[in-house]
Amino acid sequence: MTSLLTNASAMTALQTLSSTNKNLATTQNRIATGLRISEASDNAAYWSIATGMKAQNKALSAVQDSLGFGKAILDTTYTALQEAIDKVTEMLGKYVTGGTDGIDQDAVDAELTQLKEQITAIADNANFEGQNLLKDGGTPVDVVSGYIGTAADTEKLQILTLAAYDLSTEVDGITDLDTAQAALDAMKSQAATYGAQKMRIESQSSFTAKQIDAIDRGIGQLVDADMNAESARLAALQVQQQLGIQALSIANSSTQNILTLFRG
Repeated sequence: MTSLLTNASAMTALQTLSSTNKNLATTQNRIATGLRISEASDNAAYWSIATGMKAQNKALSAVQDSLGFGKAILDTTYTALQEAIDKVTEMLGKYVTGGTDGIDQDAVDAELTQLKEQITAIADNANFEGQNLLKDGGTPVDVVSGYIGTAADTEKLQILTLAAYDLSTEVDGITDLDTAQAALDAMKSQAATYGAQKMRIESQSSFTAKQIDAIDRGIGQLVDADMNAESARLAALQVQQQLGIQALSIANSSTQNILTLFRG
């Protein structure tokens, strides 16, 4: 039956064209953003997981920054302490020299005083952005070394404490060969502790960087668009759109054919 009021063919063609246009808009958005899931309405479950993973990565990036800051403090501290150890080693030599008869003891004492003052200056200048672990009255520095997003609130952050070491007081206690040796042993022990912490920070920083990359890959697998597939889909939808427009045009023109039935 041919109806002038109801054009079923045009309705079908219009529905098909509307569906094609909707799919085309979705594909164009994916190509423009590079995302298969850009908002919760695209896929609520995957969007929620990806959002949580992105938040975790931001926290890990902050951990990476903290580790970098801690490493810089340790680099400064370790370098200064190593220099101070060299000076105390010189002091040991001076005390040995001073034990020899005929040596100008005043000259040796003057050199020892100068070495002590140099070490004190080293301690005072072992400063990085206001943090100094070697000066008199220095305070420990807490470095965030890890983040566990699924842990209890009190356990989310892993902290590495860099202990303060009063280098000036240690050196002030040097009065003879024995105390110089004791101070040197204590300084070497502290330098070894800082060195171990520096190694730990470097290892943790490397692991955190790998963890960030792994999470980024996981996010990509969840929400990133396959650009090859989307490109092919775009070409197909554009053809479908053109065919849909033609089909709608044909369906609309069919009613014009009814006029021929009434021509004499």
